[in-house]
Amino acid sequence: MSQRQIIQVFEQYQRSRMQFVQTVADLANRPQNIETLQNAGVMSLLRPLMLDVVPSVQQTAALALGRLADHSNDLAEAVVKADILPQLVNSLDSQNRFYKKAAAFVLRAVAKHSPEMAEAVVVSGGANALVLCLEDFDPGVKEAAAWALGHIARHNASLSQAVVDAGAAPLLVLSLQEPEMALKRIAASTLSDICKHTPQLAQTVVDSGAIAHLAQMILNSDAKLKRQVFSALSQVSKHSYSLAEMVIEAEIFPSAIACLRDPDEYVRKNVTTLMREVVKHTPELAQLVVNCGGLAAVIDYLGDCRGPMRLPGIMMLGYVAAHNENLAMAVILSKGVPQLALCLSEEPEHHIKAATVWSINQIGQHTPEHAKAVAVCSLLPKLLQLYVDASSSEDLQTKSKKALKSILQKCTYLPALEPLLYDAPSNILKHVVGQFSKVLPHDSKARRLFVTSGGLKKVQEMDAEPGSVLQEYINVINSCFPEEVVRYYSPGYSEALLERLEDFQPA
Repeated sequence: MSQRQIIQVFEQYQRSRMQFVQTVADLANRPQNIETLQNAGVMSLLRPLMLDVVPSVQQTAALALGRLADHSNDLAEAVVKADILPQLVNSLDSQNRFYKKAAAFVLRAVAKHSPEMAEAVVVSGGANALVLCLEDFDPGVKEAAAWALGHIARHNASLSQAVVDAGAAPLLVLSLQEPEMALKRIAASTLSDICKHTPQLAQTVVDSGAIAHLAQMILNSDAKLKRQVFSALSQVSKHSYSLAEMVIEAEIFPSAIACLRDPDEYVRKNVTTLMREVVKHTPELAQLVVNCGGLAAVIDYLGDCRGPMRLPGIMMLGYVAAHNENLAMAVILSKGVPQLALCLSEEPEHHIKAATVWSINQIGQHTPEHAKAVAVCSLLPKLLQLYVDASSSEDLQTKSKKALKSILQKCTYLPALEPLLYDAPSNILKHVVGQFSKVLPHDSKARRLFVTSGGLKKVQEMDAEPGSVLQEYINVINSCFPEEVVRYYSPGYSEALLERLEDFQPA
């Protein structure tokens, strides 16, 4: 065989290898082909090609493996069991940028499925190798590495700590400062994934100087970047007062509140989430957000969105109101109660209803004035309905019961209480009657209205056990009226009159 023929054989072999890995990579991009490829044993065929002398074959083989691993946990496990990860990691620092991106994609595809798969990537040295890639000159390599690190860190605190221990945090902060928008987005997202688990991890991110750089980006024109920036700031703020204060000190308000008018719904949701995480810690932080116009902005936001997008705004109002009666009154004056009433009637999901009920409770529990603001929006019958409805979730029933009791114990606005006399179960009824027993002795107009509306008659019909709390309340109410009036509205009084009529002999 001539030299030329030998060269042709090698060229043909190279073309065949390239054609094979390219075809597998293309086929792996379509979910319907995955099972067939797996059954054909494609994993064991790709593994030696990752050590091929031709870089393009190596890269395409890695791409094909990444696409397979990305598809399911089973295929990711197959990549781990085939001992491919150490091979990938060992070659990361010596290959070109195209291979590094493909290898980072494989690590990301494996890590995303479960903590166990992410742990396998870390054990293979993947976290350290990916952090080295964050120092690469090529922004595409940095982006691929940051993305993979995010998929490792998002699972739990120990995996996130492994990413931090590998030295990722300061390099991710440096990546925030790169000009490439895609890299900025992924770096912010990965920082968010790292610091969401514990205060210690969040503090590590803060100590790397992340807050100042994130704060500079909140008015960036790129919506996807802003989503990640507000997410990261929220994850830092949620852990403690001191971390939330550091975010506040970066002077993100009121600029952040202006982003509640952003066209992107996820930007708006993440801004609201950030506000929720800040205001929950102390009255002072809540007051700061209120002073910046945060309440009105969030209430407007609740009117413009639906479903899960409403949840952080609903809870933000509750956290503000929970601190003290002045902040709760600020929610009332900003027309927060009618908006929450609207959310309660419009949202079908029970967990959203439960959050809304919780926030209504935080508003109405403080004073009679706060309770009246809830009552005049016809929310007490609605809370009762949610409590007694067998189809309500356990959490929704529990929160509705608690809200009813808390608000009823403060409510002295009798027109809102009277409908509950007819519908409430005994454990709620005693609180309703108790409020009437507090108000009627001191309000003659209310006493007259109580008689003419049928309230006194209803009280006489109640079946209360002698000596019970309910009976004591009824006795107090009855003492507010002349004995003959009480007797007139008592059950059986008309029959007694008729009997007297039968016995009556005219003179």
